[in-house]
Amino acid sequence: MISAKAIWTENERYVAEATSRHAIVMDTAKEKTANTPMELVLIALCGCTASDVVGILKKKREPFTGLEVSAEGERAEGYPAVYTHIRLTYRVKGKVSQKAMEDAVKLSKEKYCSVSAMLEKTAKIVVTIEYAE
Repeated sequence: MISAKAIWTENERYVAEATSRHAIVMDTAKEKTANTPMELVLIALCGCTASDVVGILKKKREPFTGLEVSAEGERAEGYPAVYTHIRLTYRVKGKVSQKAMEDAVKLSKEKYCSVSAMLEKTAKIVVTIEYAE
């Protein structure tokens, strides 16, 4: 089982820690001193799917030299202001075959990425892949 906690420190700032015992700071004030919880959700999505894609490309022995995954999210107007639309962009470097990259992204989205599976309950996730040599 995974556990997590957030401890209020001051104003609208919190220090959070999970089972791994690594701490992060969150801030919900207008003058932000750290990422907001909803920003961390997008960061988690990027990390989850990037990890999947890297693992799949390595197993396929694709000659990639870099991968960057970015996300932009739109939220509902009212509360709870869940994500309703997310754009994921994968920027891959190296001589990776287009089919291998598309397959890796599809496998991450449809099978492996737990964060994506949760977010797809409320958000449409659209994917773009960019290739750089």
